[in-house]
Amino acid sequence: MIQDVTKQETVPFGDAVLATRDTCIGSEICEELWTPHSPHVDMGLDGVEIFTNASGSHHVLRKAHTRVDLVTMATAKNGGIYLLANQKGCDGDRLYYDGCALIAMNGCIFAQGSQFSLDDVEVLAATLDLEDVRSYRAEISSRNLAASKVSPYPRVKVDFALSCREDLLEPPSEPIEWTYHSPEEEISLGPACWLWDFLRRSRQAGFFLPLSGGVDSAATACLVYSMCREVCEAVKQGNQEVLADVRTIVDELSYTPQDPRDLCGRVLTTCYMASENSSQETCGRARELAQQIGSHHIGLNIEPAVTAVVGIFSLVTGRRPLFAAHGGSSRENLALQNVQARLRMVVAYLFAQLSLWARGARGGLLVLGSANVDERRPRGRVWAVRRRLWSPEASRTPKLEPVDGEMLLKPPWLPDQVRLLQCRRQPHWWYQQDRPEGLCPVLRGTLPASRPAGEDMGMTYAELSVYGRLRKVAKSGPYSMFCRLVTMWKDVCSPRQVADRVRRFFSKYAANRHKMTTLTPAYHAESYSPDDNRFDLRPFLYRAGWPWQFRCVEDAVSWTQVLPHFWRLSRRRWLAPAEGWKAFCGRRCHDCPCVRQGTSVGRVLFLLCYSQEQPWGRGPRCRFQTAPASGRAHVL
Repeated sequence: MIQDVTKQETVPFGDAVLATRDTCIGSEICEELWTPHSPHVDMGLDGVEIFTNASGSHHVLRKAHTRVDLVTMATAKNGGIYLLANQKGCDGDRLYYDGCALIAMNGCIFAQGSQFSLDDVEVLAATLDLEDVRSYRAEISSRNLAASKVSPYPRVKVDFALSCREDLLEPPSEPIEWTYHSPEEEISLGPACWLWDFLRRSRQAGFFLPLSGGVDSAATACLVYSMCREVCEAVKQGNQEVLADVRTIVDELSYTPQDPRDLCGRVLTTCYMASENSSQETCGRARELAQQIGSHHIGLNIEPAVTAVVGIFSLVTGRRPLFAAHGGSSRENLALQNVQARLRMVVAYLFAQLSLWARGARGGLLVLGSANVDERRPRGRVWAVRRRLWSPEASRTPKLEPVDGEMLLKPPWLPDQVRLLQCRRQPHWWYQQDRPEGLCPVLRGTLPASRPAGEDMGMTYAELSVYGRLRKVAKSGPYSMFCRLVTMWKDVCSPRQVADRVRRFFSKYAANRHKMTTLTPAYHAESYSPDDNRFDLRPFLYRAGWPWQFRCVEDAVSWTQVLPHFWRLSRRRWLAPAEGWKAFCGRRCHDCPCVRQGTSVGRVLFLLCYSQEQPWGRGPRCRFQTAPASGRAHVL
């Protein structure tokens, strides 16, 4: 049919621009803005004055700065008007698209869209003068020289104009300063909007969140409260779609949310599941948190179920496992922790499915789990409730750094002056926070008032953050991570200590990496997320021993121990001991039976040989175990 109308047998394929009566319009798509040589560069040199970009850029903490910088720099270097439209909301995946539309010209922002909003559609408008673009470009002589050498784009002529005579009476828009959200605001608003999209699409009646009295579950509860706060604000601003969704979720056609605490009490059920290892402090904090945000709170004790499960094992095997605090092994200790954690999961799903039924309400609840991104990588599991593969309703939020999660809970950003962590001043707060939800007993007088976070993993959260960024963002393996950390931590760790820590991390990483394949839907707010579904596509099975990589690390450690005795760097000259040592550049020493090839120190590659009798080792793989403490040196 099209061929009959156009009388064409072939159609040109590729990039083209639209030429109107008064200007020229080009378009690029999403990722093209982030590429080293974006299409807008050549388009601008070819005379295109207006650029459009229909983007699908998901939210990551502090990403708005990069996005705005890319657009402003694109128009500052080349001139022109840039229109950026970005997707909004949850697309049914593990991402949240945060909008953040904008209009820029000649390196300045003229219109800014909201970054976090429950509105499905948002329209920006600005009045700009095309003559400003032309005069701006005329002032850049180097740009004009480059424009004379660019290949022209095919032009599709369109018989209309974007401007008219009446526009003379329209005052042009003035530049504005971009208003950025603080990291605390991003943490609170982004996951809140994602939770709302997840809830309204699933058509469930709310969320069920187990509270431990620690910071992770408290942060997740704050995010649900933040969601309720955003919903109330959207209803006050007249968003009828949000109002209709709220009434469907709470199953009350006349309900209009006005108070976030009231809405939170309808859509959030929290639960503290105590065991014999739980403390009154964590129980009190969970209860106080629920009162402050207005959630429907349940307190129960799972100890009868734990005793029954352990009793079945003892009845069959004739042996009873003990906690490490009572003399048990680490395997017994971990098994008893897992019994409590998995029973909490079963109880959580039971209450999520039937708690509303018991209260005479309709629907079920989505189970929320809490975790931080750092402890996912080496451990591959969380302390809180975990979704089974057959469960159709659970979700998990969010994956943040522990430092970012704590910022969410600090005044004055807490919504409506809610003060969740005033109890931080109480004794044992950090200790109780870091304990795995009361899974292990505490012997009175045997533990300090506080302990470093992550002690159970053998590494702190600060170290985990460094490991995670080097592994995910820098693509570092064991050897390259050791090379980075040996200089980064030179003031606090010896090379041997760095090697031990790298080995510990990668051993746990390899042992638990396969568990990433069972991650539930989650809000990923960090660029180094360990989720294998989209962000980290590395294999999920590794050799836990890392034999070749760890051998390279050991060689590097041995070399750093030998290096201070045999090499000194002074004014870019290498000094070597005179007793039988020689250095070669790319050639093998045929007079020496012991040659060490490929030893790297920094960015220098050496071939070393030892020509005296009885060298340390034989052949190309010899290792230097000891070295003389002194020796006369000469310049090579």
